[in-house]
Amino acid sequence: MVRVSPAYAGSLSRVIQPEYAISCMDNSSLRAPAETAVKQCLNLQSDESCAVITDDQRKAIGEALYRVAAEITDDSVFVRYPPGEQHGSEPPAPVAGAMETADVVLAPTTKSLSHTEARTDANEAGARVATLPGISEGVFLMGLDADYHLIEQHCEDVLAQVDDAEEIRVTSPQGTDITFGIGSREWHMDTGIVHEAGEMSNLPAGEVFLAPETADGTFVVDGTMRPHGKLDGKQLTFEVEDGYVTDIDDPDIRAQVEDAADEVGRDAYNLAELGIGTNVAVTELVGSVLLDEKAGGTVHIAIGDDHAMGGDVHAPIHLDGILTEPTVYADGEEVELPRVE
Repeated sequence: MVRVSPAYAGSLSRVIQPEYAISCMDNSSLRAPAETAVKQCLNLQSDESCAVITDDQRKAIGEALYRVAAEITDDSVFVRYPPGEQHGSEPPAPVAGAMETADVVLAPTTKSLSHTEARTDANEAGARVATLPGISEGVFLMGLDADYHLIEQHCEDVLAQVDDAEEIRVTSPQGTDITFGIGSREWHMDTGIVHEAGEMSNLPAGEVFLAPETADGTFVVDGTMRPHGKLDGKQLTFEVEDGYVTDIDDPDIRAQVEDAADEVGRDAYNLAELGIGTNVAVTELVGSVLLDEKAGGTVHIAIGDDHAMGGDVHAPIHLDGILTEPTVYADGEEVELPRVE
């Protein structure tokens, strides 16, 4: 069993607050989704250690998760720190240490820890990790009110249709027509079931995704994309050539990418991800990328960093845009997407 390293004990006294978490107000509405996350998704056991990593703006969700975890194992810690500056920012060293030395990590944070070295190091050390980036209480309630074993089956069904394809094409009534070259890249499933050492998932979960080797064409986002949230009729158009975004028609998103390019150059324009949503419990978009990209029958395409999903680009951004009415083809054959019935 892995335990929190004594080397971090002094530093962690400022951020690990088990007595406070145990005595905090029990928000009963968050109890059920917390149990789903801790018990069904992470399968925490009594002889394991658990670190709940949160920040000042996501404290209530962190407390709910910690309360459930502490009922299962005495070897639980509650770690709270100020929100990071941006998605992908590394947490403080004591927080990273707690992650790396726990068996199970749950991270409801304002800024994503998914694409950080701290998360990668924790997985490599054998931790089972669930990140909940940007999670709100509403998204926590809606996204975790699901049967994750069913979501796992939907992921497996989609993966079976795309896994051997050399080329994926996505079209949509809004004007999307983009083709992805898979090359040697591998597909991944984000099922929400994180039962094996070294596994990782977002929660809420439900997608099949990869970092394509290349892409060419046009994609039109009509669902959700930061910084706009739910687009409500607005459309964002992106042109892609040889795996890089060459034109962005929205000034706000273009500014985000240009700022990242000041730091890493052309890599900020990398076409980073193709993802297919499989969570049929998400019946409508709510404006949260974390939840909306998992909606069954949607596709999301991302710009920027892809190193955490099998690519080779490190960038300070990972911007997902969601397409609500995609048709997906694997080597010319239409893929049957999971949809809300």
